[in-house]
Amino acid sequence: MAKKVAVIGSGASGLAAMKCCLDEGLQPVCFEKGTDIGGLWNFREDALPGFASVYRSTVINTSKEMSSYSDFPIPKEYPNFMHHSWVIKYFRLYADNFGLIKHIRFRHHVDHVKPREDFSQTGQWDVTYTNEKKGNTSTEIFDAVMVCTGHHVYPNYPRDSFPGIDHFQGKTLHSHDYKDQRGFENKRVVVIGIGNSGGDIAVELSRHAKQVYLSTRRGAWIHDRVSDHGLPFDIAKSSRFQRTTFGWLPLSLRLKLIHDRLNQRFDHALYGLQPEHHFFSQNPTVNDDMPNRIMTGSLIVKPNIKRFTETGVVFEDDTVEDGVDAVVFATGYRFDFPFIDESVMKVKNNQVDLYKYVFPPNLDPPTLSIIGLVQPLGSVMPISEMQSRWATRVFKGVDRLPSQDAMCDDIRQKAAAMSRRYYSSPRHTIQVEYTPYMDELAGQIGVKPDFKRLFLSDPRLAMEVYFGPCTPYQYRLVGPGAWEGAGQAIRTQWDRITFPTKTRPVKVPAGARAKSGGMPPGILKLLVLLVLVVAILFTF
Repeated sequence: MAKKVAVIGSGASGLAAMKCCLDEGLQPVCFEKGTDIGGLWNFREDALPGFASVYRSTVINTSKEMSSYSDFPIPKEYPNFMHHSWVIKYFRLYADNFGLIKHIRFRHHVDHVKPREDFSQTGQWDVTYTNEKKGNTSTEIFDAVMVCTGHHVYPNYPRDSFPGIDHFQGKTLHSHDYKDQRGFENKRVVVIGIGNSGGDIAVELSRHAKQVYLSTRRGAWIHDRVSDHGLPFDIAKSSRFQRTTFGWLPLSLRLKLIHDRLNQRFDHALYGLQPEHHFFSQNPTVNDDMPNRIMTGSLIVKPNIKRFTETGVVFEDDTVEDGVDAVVFATGYRFDFPFIDESVMKVKNNQVDLYKYVFPPNLDPPTLSIIGLVQPLGSVMPISEMQSRWATRVFKGVDRLPSQDAMCDDIRQKAAAMSRRYYSSPRHTIQVEYTPYMDELAGQIGVKPDFKRLFLSDPRLAMEVYFGPCTPYQYRLVGPGAWEGAGQAIRTQWDRITFPTKTRPVKVPAGARAKSGGMPPGILKLLVLLVLVVAILFTF
């Protein structure tokens, strides 16, 4: 009989978890407290407590090719940066294609996940849940648990950090509760926080409100979605070739190149956005329109708030803005798993000990995993899928984890590296970089691209894999779960990238050719290839 796995949540991570369970011959049972799939990306008119939420205009910050599940490319007709409505369409296609809906119990709320008394022998769990349609509570036994609830459920609302807030007579809300500009027309609004949500909301409101002030404690580096030649930034800048060559440079030179490039579009110091930390020490804010709104004066950047008055705010530079009608706290989220028994894991100050951000190290056998609890410099969808591929193979018993001491040592090393790189903040506890982290997980299950074999068997495909964007399909070329369509998906990825923008026929001048995403010129490419082949042959 197949092992039964409880999957909690049917968002981006939960869908991948169910599919990976089926791939490994496990039986998923998904508990979804809502009435539909999609999690964060399922837009609701009202922000409900306990549910992740997006605003009406939310657009994903990573391009579709870098956000696809590894064996199901997003259709070429979809825009490169998808509105939440397109993301949900893709999830529905994915769920229908792999028959996932029948494994979901909608309006089922998980109350408690606890190891059984004989856990050390069976690895089984008692999962207590409430069927909200019938109003009854039940407990069911599962062989494993995959927690896929994400980290955008519980708003971080630090009202106590702002003296005078209780006497402020205007409207206050968290970005979790923001839906659109309605109700803010012709108002004076302060947005606190310059993360992705704060930037988006401030820019949107600046087109409708009388005046918007964006308050930031540290500033931020502002990154565009669109990069060289109009390509998505994560397509133009994500190749293994670029990562390798850029990594050879001293840190000081890398920072200079990045800072100079970002300041070339607009000088961050001139616009009041220059952060206290360098580019690699904090998450950049993805926003295409902020400098334009600052230039028009409709958006004004201000320092942190010192205190509130009844009708306004006093900033730390002692400037005062009176007649403020509303304040939006875009102050991020805290993550928590209140339904998991405290004997299994505890969250404190947005920190929790997880081996490679997936497994609690104290569990033996390891039959519980946390999926999607990362803040990636890249897309979370393929990362959640890779975590699920690994976790289901561990549940099945074909992949094994190291000793508890080795796992705890890995956790300590990652925490130390995090503290060295990022400034201390609740948002900087689950940071990962897309390609290194994907490679790290891929190495656990044997699906990392084998460049030696690939260069010898299919040099053109090897060129695409090494010089082109590091799309998720690379992790389906070899090993468990290899997909026969992976090579074709890689060969045709540029067609899917360019298709949605070619909506009007254009005559290309004689001798001109379309750019292909920052790949080196032919001769340089050939030289690099020769050097690489030699290196691969002698080092693998």
